[in-house]
Amino acid sequence: MDLAWLWIPATIFAAAAQAGRNAVQRGLTQTLGTLGATQVRFIYGFPFALLFLAVAAGIAGTPLPGVNGPFLAYVAAGAVVQIAATALMLAAMRDRAFVVVTAWTKTEPVQVAVFGFAILGDPFTLMGAAAVVVATLGVILMSVRTGMAHEARAAGWRPTVLGLVSGAGFALASVSFRGAILSLEEGPFFLQASWSLVWSLGMQVVMLALWMLLFRRDLLRRCLAAWRVSIWGGFLGAAASQGWFLGFALTSAANVRTLGLLEVLFAQVLSYRVFSQGATGREWMGIVLIVGGVALLLLTA
Repeated sequence: MDLAWLWIPATIFAAAAQAGRNAVQRGLTQTLGTLGATQVRFIYGFPFALLFLAVAAGIAGTPLPGVNGPFLAYVAAGAVVQIAATALMLAAMRDRAFVVVTAWTKTEPVQVAVFGFAILGDPFTLMGAAAVVVATLGVILMSVRTGMAHEARAAGWRPTVLGLVSGAGFALASVSFRGAILSLEEGPFFLQASWSLVWSLGMQVVMLALWMLLFRRDLLRRCLAAWRVSIWGGFLGAAASQGWFLGFALTSAANVRTLGLLEVLFAQVLSYRVFSQGATGREWMGIVLIVGGVALLLLTA
């Protein structure tokens, strides 16, 4: 049976779960700060990733895939560049030009398509490339705010560089995780996806825990003390990652990350209902472009 189409519901689920995780993290920033709220996605997500792996292994009824050199290289690269990209985003939050940085970061799907083709040989058609560009323009349009042009002029070249490099980091992470999954030779796709997720999150937890033990023990204590709320951020973060990895196992990272832009629409719903923030006319134009780009993607995928 051809199950390649399952990347679509898996990615939509991942986008919805990630929007929920971001909403939880938004609440945690009040008590843990931006850095602490970001850390919980890794620390509290790892146990759930292990649970997902146990379920996948039980369904598959086969041995775990094992590891090899290319797998370890890909998964380590993905884990490191994802943390680096997140760190750049955190650095940008301390700048006055954060909105500008965020807009440039949204070029990630375009960069995923380029890196996926260059590193893994993932093909993309002219129509597929158009879908990526249209949907990405929609997200950038939604990121634009009043006064952004003045903000960009005042900040100079730094916001553009931070945004593009951060987006490149997230793009390389997606391509690396897909490369890790493709390098495995045994097991069904869902077991390979769960196995890769456990390895990537495990590496990230070790790196971040060591960093906090060395430099921010106070933050580690606060993250552990806030477990009642943080555990939901960890669960939603791990669930989102599970969906992304399932998508990476079935289709190109560019397809997954482009369809994953639906996260912006889910976040808009949460902003309206949970945080009582309505959409502006510019944001509605962005929504139309995102929906149009996603529709074009699904027609050509």
